[in-house]
Amino acid sequence: MRITKLGEEILRQKCEPVKPEEINDDLRALFNEMFETMTSANGVGLAAPQVGIAKRFFVLESDDDVKRVFINPEIIKTSAETSEYEEGCLSLPGLSENITRPVKVSVSALNEFGKPFVINDADGLLARIIQHENDHLDGILYIDRGEEKFKTEAIETFRKRAERAAKKAAAKEAKQRSIEAKKAAKAAKSK
Repeated sequence: MRITKLGEEILRQKCEPVKPEEINDDLRALFNEMFETMTSANGVGLAAPQVGIAKRFFVLESDDDVKRVFINPEIIKTSAETSEYEEGCLSLPGLSENITRPVKVSVSALNEFGKPFVINDADGLLARIIQHENDHLDGILYIDRGEEKFKTEAIETFRKRAERAAKKAAAKEAKQRSIEAKKAAKAAKSK
């Protein structure tokens, strides 16, 4: 699966809830693909918009090594106590920033089989991942919760990366067209 990057519109969209009839074997297969993508990218969480889907679900694997699926999650309580922690994101590779979030969080959601569950007072890395991934479902990125200067620099960095990638792709396409034209000319000559 391709992970969307900062600058792609879907990362800023508010995602639609998953309907009960959509929770099926195809969706569970998608969750497995997301876990594989997340693990291969050395991530701990991955939200639907990060793989190009504007639906309310995410997967995570925290430091307890339990793979969890959250469908239509709702944060129902957060602690008044906060902590700062260096966050990164698979959609913003190569960047990280200290972000302040509540230390504990309670969340309700559906699991991969559509069964409701609640996690009360999740803390540590699990609480942070839940909040980070849930933000994705509302079009919020962790850079929105950090220093304005960092956000501005991150956006500029990814704008420049996108420009370079577009130029590189255009050059590659032009080279391919040139090769095809030379092949066609050579084929025409040999007739």
